[in-house]
This record gives sequence, C-alpha cells and structure tokens, in this order.
Amino acid sequence: MGENLLAEKKEELLWREYRKNRDPHIRDTLVRQYAPLVKYVAGKVAVGMPHNVEFDDLVGYGVFGLFDAIEKFDPNKHVKFKTYAVTRIRGAIFDELRSIDWVPRSVRQKTREIEETVRRLEASLGRAASDQEIADSLDISIKEFEKTMLKISGTSILSLNDVWYTGEDNDKVSIADSIESPHSLNPDVIVEKDEIKRVIVQAIHELPEKEKTVLVLYYYEDLTLKEIGQVLDVTESRVSQLHTKAIMRLRGKLTNIKKGIM
Repeated sequence: MGENLLAEKKEELLWREYRKNRDPHIRDTLVRQYAPLVKYVAGKVAVGMPHNVEFDDLVGYGVFGLFDAIEKFDPNKHVKFKTYAVTRIRGAIFDELRSIDWVPRSVRQKTREIEETVRRLEASLGRAASDQEIADSLDISIKEFEKTMLKISGTSILSLNDVWYTGEDNDKVSIADSIESPHSLNPDVIVEKDEIKRVIVQAIHELPEKEKTVLVLYYYEDLTLKEIGQVLDVTESRVSQLHTKAIMRLRGKLTNIKKGIM
C-alpha cells in the first residue's frame, strides 16, 4: 500500500514539473510509461472491425491521442491521467478511421436506413421496438434483419464515438464516454455534469435491459463480446447484434434532441 502511495506522489510531482516547464525529457518518460495504454485501447477498438483495419495502424493513430493527452492534461482537475488518456486515444483512433473512410458506402447506407426506421418507429410507439417490428417496417424477414445487423456491427462502434460539443472551450462528449457504472445510469446522480451528457445517460437508461447490460459490460467492465455472451448465456454474434441495436436506438433518440440543442 505504501509503495502505491509513493508511486502516486512521484507521478504527481512529475506531472506538476512537466506542466511548469514542458521538459521534453519528462514528456518522453510519460510517453514510455503510458505507451501500453495505446495498445490496450487499440485492442478494444479492433474488436468487431473488418479485416482490412490493421491493429498496428490503430496503435499508430492512438499514439497521436496519447501525445495530445499529455499536452492537455491538467493534474489540478483531480481526474486520473489514465481515464483522461483513454478518451483522447480512442478519439484519435476514430478521427483517423473517419478520415480514411473505411466503411463501404453500401454498409453506411444500410446503417442509415435502419437507424432512421428505428428512430421513426420508436418515436411513434413511445417505447423500444422489437426485432420483429423493425424487420416488418423494413419489409424484410427477421432472419434477413439479423444478418444485416451483423454486417453493420463494425460501424456501430464508430457511431458510439461520434462527439457532441458542450460549448465550453469546445469540450467534447461522446456516447462512449457517458456509459458508466450501472449505478450511475440514473440521470439524477449526475446533475453536476453538463446537460448534453445528462441527456445521453438518460437515453442509455431507457434502453431495453439486455442492450443496456451489453453496453455497460463492454465499455465499463471491459469484457469482450465473447465474455459477455457467457454472462448472458447467448452467442457472441447475438451480443454483437444487441450492441449494434443499442447504438442505433441511442443515435435515434439523440438525433431529435441534438437538433433541439443546436
């Protein structure tokens, strides 16, 4: 316990020193110390990505996020650097993926079509739509709907990292950053946070229970899709479908709210 405390103090001093004089030697020390974080985040992002997205490329994109995190981190804000850096690294990876436009156009069109259908359907029903109701609205069989959901699963992870600007120093909030401990899903608990984040958490709170569980286990508990399948006693591909549906519902709910805020 004493060793941990000592290491924390030492790290705190290192950050304060770097904030003061921007010594490149200290920066290099910090980069080396936190480099494993980049691989960790890249590994999480790689799950569900098509084969043409290379793990090493994701690591390369993430390094820029680590540099950015080191430059902008403020130890006075009482946030752990690891927590702050993971968000920046993930953001850098997704920014780069967007810029290289890796999603085939046909997949993107299909994603938009389903997303719009879910949004319209749930707005008129006033509740979460079932798979059968979504399939009927799309005029396809339930089997075809499930196959399509698997095909577009890679894009849902990217969608989850779409950002909203809070307006405060152009600060960003993504849906992924708002998925927290199951105990934090009640929006009343987070009134001190900005309005946009509160709205996102409210939308997560309203998801069907299984979909909400998948999001929390994947983004907060850090389980793989396979491990989540074991917890829920369903196949990995079913978990992937649940994840994709959850994201589509969230984006559908938030589209109207977002328009109202802008």
